[in-house]
Amino acid sequence: MSELLNRRRLLQGAALAGASSLATGARSASLQKGPGRRLLVAEYGKGPNRLLELGPDGAIVREHRFPGVSVIFQVLPNGNVLYACGGQPTGVREIDRTGAVVWSYDSKCPQVLGCRRLKNGNTLLAEQGPCRSVEVNRAGEIVQVVPLTTTEAGYHLQVRNIHKTANGNILAAHEGEGAVREVRPDGGIAWEYKGVENANDALRLPNGNTYISCGTQKRVIEVTPEGRIAWEFGAADAPELNLTWVSSLQILKNGNLLVGNFLRGQEGKGAHAFEVTRDKKVVWAWTDHSLIRSLTTARDLDDPNVALLTE
Repeated sequence: MSELLNRRRLLQGAALAGASSLATGARSASLQKGPGRRLLVAEYGKGPNRLLELGPDGAIVREHRFPGVSVIFQVLPNGNVLYACGGQPTGVREIDRTGAVVWSYDSKCPQVLGCRRLKNGNTLLAEQGPCRSVEVNRAGEIVQVVPLTTTEAGYHLQVRNIHKTANGNILAAHEGEGAVREVRPDGGIAWEYKGVENANDALRLPNGNTYISCGTQKRVIEVTPEGRIAWEFGAADAPELNLTWVSSLQILKNGNLLVGNFLRGQEGKGAHAFEVTRDKKVVWAWTDHSLIRSLTTARDLDDPNVALLTE
């Protein structure tokens, strides 16, 4: 009985206010009620700006208060967490499970909100003001700077998450402009896709397509190199989720997507995160508005893909 109650708490009513199924396009799919999973989430908004690890029962396993504004993190293979922060300090921090800082880099720009640890051990920073990608080594030395193009003048919305592609280019999500660009080391634009809103992340797939989190357009899209939408999941596919601001994407080992839903302005309503299949079936959703108000990034710690270094 206690296990069932724990699962019920994790899903808070098992189906978002008691619904027994979720509409998924032309189909209806039962919401998976369990088992629970370990989650790592970044809470941001009117509540505290913090990192939370949650157990399968929804209980807090650990909490870390960010020293400044922080919305994006990466779980490393050794279990440490890398996150970018803006304010005092501004830069990147790597913490262990106790919350101790084991590595850091301070930036002189006004704000850093995107970061990524690379296979070579270096770290990418998405600096804002000026908008650029900066790669630093473990000694804190700058080894590469790539200027990033955006029409956004104010630094806060210039760039969110960044990745290094297999060809050495930088893939950047420009939130304020609503664009995703792949930029060569000399700053030249190799590829771009515009017309989205509040783009927070973009993931390059092995087939050359790109997943994009389209923020307040309330959708996730997969775009081909030619700019054609090959796949899309939006608010109309599952109204019960109350998609508000699609913020984070995690490609799971099974090929499904774990999506973070930033409930800015809609706190207390809808799912914080959900898992969706390629045929648009929602197989898991989680919400606990008594625990957090809104999150920007969600990661499944039980999925091996969470720690993969693909860049």
